[in-house]
Amino acid sequence: MRPLTDAELAQFQRFIFEQAGITLSAQKKALVMGRLGRRLAHHGLETFTEYLQLLASGQDTQEVQTAVDLLTTNETYFFREIKHFEFLREQANAARGRSQPFRVWSAASSSGEEAYSIAMVLAECMGNAPWEVVGTDISTRMVLDAERALYTMDRARHVPPEYLRRYCLKGTAEYHGKLLIDRSLRSRVAFRYANLNEPLPELGQFDFIFLRNVMIYFSNETKQQVVNRVITALRPKGYFLVGHSETLNDVTQAVRAVAPAIYQKPG
Repeated sequence: MRPLTDAELAQFQRFIFEQAGITLSAQKKALVMGRLGRRLAHHGLETFTEYLQLLASGQDTQEVQTAVDLLTTNETYFFREIKHFEFLREQANAARGRSQPFRVWSAASSSGEEAYSIAMVLAECMGNAPWEVVGTDISTRMVLDAERALYTMDRARHVPPEYLRRYCLKGTAEYHGKLLIDRSLRSRVAFRYANLNEPLPELGQFDFIFLRNVMIYFSNETKQQVVNRVITALRPKGYFLVGHSETLNDVTQAVRAVAPAIYQKPG
């Protein structure tokens, strides 16, 4: 396999921007070579140009999805940015008396840790009140991993001990060092494929939308398009959460800031 050239990297940058709206920096050259190099070996190709030609040929749509999966997968963990889950807990407690289901969307759910963290909070707070969690991701591989709900223990270092006991099963034998989300919690979380840069599937309306730590990869124009599309699924007075290193300033006027990285849609 020949090394990835700068010209080939530029073509991969165009590819992932067109497919997912992601701006891939030149500093990701080693990542691109490492993740996609295995696909060259799989297809018996010697150069990344040959692989690019395969992607552009339209003959293998599954390979296009595989390339997108490999270039968009990012590491996450349970209860990342804990303040957001404390805020979710407050709002869920306040909603316990209503008959309408309390619905939360993890809009870039990756391998599912965020969605299951949300579900643990809601299961703890809502009692017998109805609630639902939906997780979506552009990577079909991540959607399958999320549905499987099997994780290494290091991903769970921020899970409160009582939640670990109540909602997680500790692996033994060949699953030593891993945990499985309990079936009762898994049944309350639905995962689906969705590309936020395209028309969204019909998901319904939500009280909370988590869109965290993904917009840092978007251009400002793409941010505006994605946020305006996603906000249509937010109920009046609902909350839109972004990563703590992200902001909606100069992105949209459809929501207003109420706390760090927390925005609310007017009623």
